[in-house]
Amino acid sequence: MIHFQGETILVTGASRGIGAATTAVLLAAGANVVGSYAHAPGTLVSQQEEYGEDRLKIIQSDLGGKGAGFRLFEASLGFKGRIDGLVNNAGIMPSTPHTVGEDQWLEDWASVMAVNVQAVADLSKAALNHFESHARSQKTAKGRIVTIASRAAFRGDSPDMMHYAASKGALVAMMRTIARGFAQDGIYAYLIAPGWVKTDMASVAYEPGNEHMLKEIPIGDAAPPEEIGNMVAFLLSGLADHATGATFDINGASYVR
Repeated sequence: MIHFQGETILVTGASRGIGAATTAVLLAAGANVVGSYAHAPGTLVSQQEEYGEDRLKIIQSDLGGKGAGFRLFEASLGFKGRIDGLVNNAGIMPSTPHTVGEDQWLEDWASVMAVNVQAVADLSKAALNHFESHARSQKTAKGRIVTIASRAAFRGDSPDMMHYAASKGALVAMMRTIARGFAQDGIYAYLIAPGWVKTDMASVAYEPGNEHMLKEIPIGDAAPPEEIGNMVAFLLSGLADHATGATFDINGASYVR
């Protein structure tokens, strides 16, 4: 049984899908959670009603804004005074065919990179600085970062999702660099690379005419978001710190490396 009593975890994009499932798993395991959302709090409201404001803090944050990641982390510290783990889950995935105009192309690419890459970089930098600030007083691990990438980082994506695949590939390189550079300090970084997951973002796979999107999955269906949340909790638990830098595929064997 995994327990997080006394620990505080920041989960971005926590209002629905993978983020909401992860928040539920962490709360059930005793963690205090800071959950961020961009537009609507979604399931965070009912989760806060169930666990109380002392266990779950809700913060609105548009991670596409300059420096938003830094501001979110600072606001999160105001909850319990420290952050023990960071879950980089928030991301966007607009459809941008190569046939769109130059202005739309540049706008979409800038938006994807701002949310999916720059905000993760800024949150991770803030987390690293925070974890290091406790180094002199702690003799155990200082902090853990789990980042949600995608199988697209390794196999590519559809032609209208080039920016999404590129952003997820950047996250892989970023987390591997953090893992290599900070393991000696007790700071660990992991990646989870889902395929299709049963979330609003993946609803297109269930639309008529798109049956081929799910037929490629040997297990037969998209992954429940709870499976991603369970893996996040396991990696944050400290039960497998020597796996730092590793990527964990959860895609129903649709992409096997």
